[in-house]
Amino acid sequence: MKNSTRHYLSIAILLASITAFLGACAPSPSESSSKTSGEESGRKITICLIPKKKGLPYFTSCAAGAQEAAKDLGNVELIYDGPTDGSPDKQASMIEQYTLKGVDVIAVSPNDPDVVAPAMRKARAKGVHVIAWDADAVKDARAFFVNQASAKAIAHGMVDTMANDLGNPSVKTEVAIVTAYLTAANQNIWIEHMKTHMASEHPNLSLVAIKPSDEDQKLAFKVTQDIMKAYPEIKGFFGISSVSFPGAAEAVRQAKKTGQIMVTGLATPNSMKSYVKDGTVKSVVLWNTAELGYLTVQVAEALATGKLTDGASSFDAGKLGEKKIEDDHVLLGDILVFNKDNIDAYDF
Repeated sequence: MKNSTRHYLSIAILLASITAFLGACAPSPSESSSKTSGEESGRKITICLIPKKKGLPYFTSCAAGAQEAAKDLGNVELIYDGPTDGSPDKQASMIEQYTLKGVDVIAVSPNDPDVVAPAMRKARAKGVHVIAWDADAVKDARAFFVNQASAKAIAHGMVDTMANDLGNPSVKTEVAIVTAYLTAANQNIWIEHMKTHMASEHPNLSLVAIKPSDEDQKLAFKVTQDIMKAYPEIKGFFGISSVSFPGAAEAVRQAKKTGQIMVTGLATPNSMKSYVKDGTVKSVVLWNTAELGYLTVQVAEALATGKLTDGASSFDAGKLGEKKIEDDHVLLGDILVFNKDNIDAYDF
């Protein structure tokens, strides 16, 4: 009996020793949650980049810059995916899908901020970092907004360019805006700044119409035709998306109004070169789209790894250098204006 007691006691002591040893070797809670903090050594950061509409040259050029940033950083796996029809509901569904897949960061350019906001908030609640780029989201649905330039700078740049292209500031001129979606937050902000700037600095410009094109170039073409019929004295069109601008320019070209009606706005230089060279368009306003994609991935990776935190006033964006952060907007920089003299120097 004594021998049995000693035997059981020895086993109990051995088990206690093993338990203590395993406890000492177990990772601490902070170590085991390193995916949340994004700071474990050598771990790949998965970033999902969602454009408004996949397949547009504008967003394809952004994606090329994003891929370059992923390569330069070396620890990023980049997923580029988005709706091919520009549907905000499909954007929301994709955000939900990639949240379930456990990506580290979702970067979205919202077509309709209110529609995608619930999915973005759910992603954040599950520990996924969420940022907006190109177009801002509802503020509490994202951490940062990677902004190509301030809304005021973009709006003022387009209005000043139109006034310069028209050439005679003393003549009263009717102008119109062809936008993408009436729900596009970034374009609506630009429009408000455009109105204010026209009223204060260019009162000769009279805004007579604002029409959506639903990111469809054929619809932008038709909308422009309809406005020309409704306002036969019109002298200028702003195409404020990479689809509405060439659509508006083509309508003016086919109406044989080149030189009589000016068209300016936002689009990639490659999509507008023929219009610039034949005089339908004098100036194209934009920013470096590849750099916008590059900056977005740099911000996403820094957020996931803890290098970028709330309240930062600047950010080291790799080859792009130091970038300002105003409030929670990471700013790419100034707008670019392309014309006959410089447009061939750009290929995107």
